[in-house]
Amino acid sequence: MTETSRPSRHIAVRDAAEADIAAVQRIYAPYVMQALATFEEEPPSAAELSARRAAVLERGLPYLVAECDGVVAGYSYATPFRPRPAYRFAVENSVYVDERLHGCGIGRVLLEALIARCAAGPWRQMIAVIGDSGNAASIGLHARMGFRHIGTLSNIGFKFGRWVDAVLMQRELGT
Repeated sequence: MTETSRPSRHIAVRDAAEADIAAVQRIYAPYVMQALATFEEEPPSAAELSARRAAVLERGLPYLVAECDGVVAGYSYATPFRPRPAYRFAVENSVYVDERLHGCGIGRVLLEALIARCAAGPWRQMIAVIGDSGNAASIGLHARMGFRHIGTLSNIGFKFGRWVDAVLMQRELGT
């Protein structure tokens, strides 16, 4: 079903709270177990996801959730692109949407909000590291949001018994 054929839903984006971690875990686990969007191979525990969220917030970066009809339907966050000081103005984005709600525009709304929040801070470049060069939905979303393809890391990950590419995309956040 395409985005235009789905019924419209009310999507609200807000800062993620500790109480959202169970929903984040529910959304992320299928990506780990069934998809190539992440190279993680074991779903992290709620405690691990909570610690990851805390690390994002400690750096002053956004960690957001989207609610669709009052239920957490997706999340996004930014992390430092690389740890060395010269990279301090570059962030990497992550966006995950409940697999039952793909095509409803939730990913777009989350990525728009994440870009706006990062652009309002000191960050000037956003990088997407997209698992699987066949991930047309994520590549297309990022392209529609102004990201340009900057490279492909061929056969960089090994998951589900096969080698997997990672697609690199980048967009400016400000001057």
